[in-house]
Amino acid sequence: MDYSDKVLDHFSNPRNTGIIKDASGEGTVGNPVCGDLMTMYIDVDDNEVIRDVKFKTFGCGAAIATSSMTTELAIGKTVSEAYKITKSDVAEELDGLPPIKMHCSNLASEALQAAIENYKEKQEK
Repeated sequence: MDYSDKVLDHFSNPRNTGIIKDASGEGTVGNPVCGDLMTMYIDVDDNEVIRDVKFKTFGCGAAIATSSMTTELAIGKTVSEAYKITKSDVAEELDGLPPIKMHCSNLASEALQAAIENYKEKQEK
């Protein structure tokens, strides 16, 4: 399986790993077929701009790389902008993924969306 240099870089040197204590939002998604599991944490400021994103991923190299890239795409965006990040955006930023690994990029964008939904629920309380 051929991975782009960007995928290999984000797998070998993932950005923004870890947990944000008292996160503004947190989302966990998994794929029971492949066993990948991702949790994303977001820190949102008073202007609804994402200051920080961290992730914990249990999965293959592509899952780690897509999580890392998703955090980079989200930081500095408003929650509305970040919510629109798609699996295609993530794959494109990584210079492509093998078709068999596209589900990994689904998980990364879905985990970010779940964290944003959690943030919005907290705001309504």
